[in-house]
Amino acid sequence: MSILQTTELKKYYGTKPNITKALDGVNLSVEQGEFVAIVGTSGSGKSTLLYTISGMDHINSGTVEFDHKEISRYNETEMAKLRLHEMGFIFQQMHFLNNLNIYDNVILPGYMAKKRKHKEINAYAEELLQKFQITSIAGHSIQEVSGGELQRACIARAMINQPQILFADEPTGALNSSSAREVMDMFSKVHEQGTTILMVTHDVKVASYAQRICYINDGKIESNLDIGVLKHTDELKEREKKVYNWLMEKGW
Repeated sequence: MSILQTTELKKYYGTKPNITKALDGVNLSVEQGEFVAIVGTSGSGKSTLLYTISGMDHINSGTVEFDHKEISRYNETEMAKLRLHEMGFIFQQMHFLNNLNIYDNVILPGYMAKKRKHKEINAYAEELLQKFQITSIAGHSIQEVSGGELQRACIARAMINQPQILFADEPTGALNSSSAREVMDMFSKVHEQGTTILMVTHDVKVASYAQRICYINDGKIESNLDIGVLKHTDELKEREKKVYNWLMEKGW
């Protein structure tokens, strides 16, 4: 069952005659519980696609449906509420509040959503911190932790309201290879528990964690590769090779 669908999605920048087609008729469907990676070169439209789908950027034409509702018609207030309650976000830049410690940054969206009592939010936050192996840094400031720890905290923050879908834009872009693998292992855990993930990346290793890979070029999704759900990390090297060869065939 599809949880997210775009139809002829178009996004332009500039004015005539200097118009740039960032997205040029994107048709994308993401099934509930699926882990999809959007891969493309710099300027291909992959980040723009994520921002327009999630309502952080306006579209010029086409439609975006989420959970069978046409959210491309939502106003700013409706979209902000939907993002807070039903969507989680992870970016290359973590966007944590400097005056709050790790724990308080994680629980903040839960308090803002006002869906549950504070006691319940706190208990779930502690569960997430334990799951992502960062309980020991809960009281630390963001300046006192490593990049990998901070990105795992970002995943916990994104999951605090138990979103239907998790959006990730280059989530390992600022991390070394060891931290990147740790973070992607956390993504796998989130996916195993049924959360839908839509991730943008230029990294073949990171893309290999996904269930399906979409190749975007010049604002259009040109091809899809279904490599199945990652069952064990021992499979990663073979998956990376398969993804790399497929992308090379596409002219990546």
